[in-house]
Amino acid sequence: MHDQLLNAIDARTDDLVALTADLIRFPTVNPPGEAYRPCAEYVGERLKKRGFGIEYVRGEGSPGDTDRYPRINVVARFDGRSPGPCVHFNSHIDVVEAGEGWSLDPFAGIVKDGRVYGRGACDMKGGLAASIVAVEAFMATYPDFPGSIEISGTVDEESGGFGGVAHLAKLGYFSKPKVDHVIIPEPLNKERICLGHRGVWWAEIETKGEIAHGSMPFLGDNAVRHMGAVLAAFEEELFPALDRKQTKMPVVPEGARRSTMNINSIHGGQTEDFRPGLPSPNVPDWCRLTIDRRFLLEEKIGDVKSEVTSILDRLKRERPKFDYQIRDLMEVQPTMTERDAPVVKAVAQGIMEIFDREPDYVISPGTYDQKHVARIGHLYDCIAYGPGILDLAHRPDEWVGIEDMVQSAKVMAVGLDVLLRGGRGG
Repeated sequence: MHDQLLNAIDARTDDLVALTADLIRFPTVNPPGEAYRPCAEYVGERLKKRGFGIEYVRGEGSPGDTDRYPRINVVARFDGRSPGPCVHFNSHIDVVEAGEGWSLDPFAGIVKDGRVYGRGACDMKGGLAASIVAVEAFMATYPDFPGSIEISGTVDEESGGFGGVAHLAKLGYFSKPKVDHVIIPEPLNKERICLGHRGVWWAEIETKGEIAHGSMPFLGDNAVRHMGAVLAAFEEELFPALDRKQTKMPVVPEGARRSTMNINSIHGGQTEDFRPGLPSPNVPDWCRLTIDRRFLLEEKIGDVKSEVTSILDRLKRERPKFDYQIRDLMEVQPTMTERDAPVVKAVAQGIMEIFDREPDYVISPGTYDQKHVARIGHLYDCIAYGPGILDLAHRPDEWVGIEDMVQSAKVMAVGLDVLLRGGRGG
């Protein structure tokens, strides 16, 4: 039914590969937020030549935004020949650090063996490139389409998205009537539709103590030992309780269908800046622990927090001199778009047409920028769909398959036709 559209994408395969490689060559490493402006301007200049109106929006005041590392987002919009809904494709342009273990240059955009290699190839510059090519092929095939199309390249998703989608959502970029449907081309595998994600609560726990000479610890109060009691209680009580909680959300992998908590970091007492000298002999009067609690649609955030604070309060009653402070760092509710939502049904039709099978419907174990579209923009017709294998993200020798990108671009283009033209094809 969409032969002409699908042929138009096949004809753009070389361009899709070149675009992906070019995007990888911008080392948009976050933190600190390098090369955001040139990458955003590269996307903007390309889409401007296709007739899009272009805006560059800086996430002023967001974490990490400085004159040296400005949080520059690009938003492109094309209005069709007649009124209709707006479909928005959102991709983040930032990537994590390359790290060690690469067998090739992580920012060279190397193409070989049917793959494009580089940091961000999978997560998610391949998805950004596929969405751009999908839109360009759709516009060339159906120039009289109704409605509007938007494409954004946003920053800081890897550090929470506060200078990117969250900032734009506060300005109304992800709310009706400006936008009706959002597709985020994250790498969740080409035959899957990701409906949402688990919730997250990040917090910092600090135990208090009293400094004293290390040779006479009985004159002080050791904050690290107090934190040891916290960890012991978590191991004995909290972790087993979390492991017993199950969700009906189709989270992948299956191990993430439970509540989980990760200890992200622990710091206390003597700093390491004495090296190569010697530490000072002090009893530590502070210790800080960062927790990363992932929770389920069936849980309430108040209960999630009280599971932790109840243990801390009990220790305060039972343990001499125990005192603590807790500070919220981030709080995101779980989200799950309904399977009969328009954007879900549209992309599902694309998957059925391209792969001749029903899609798998999944939930992400971790959050992505859909959280801001929902909680700030109050727009719930939003999914993640894109090329790439999630397991490759953030790893050495990251890659995205060329065939995967082409097929995902076809799915997105068919979904776009369903949303704007009713899927008439032709």
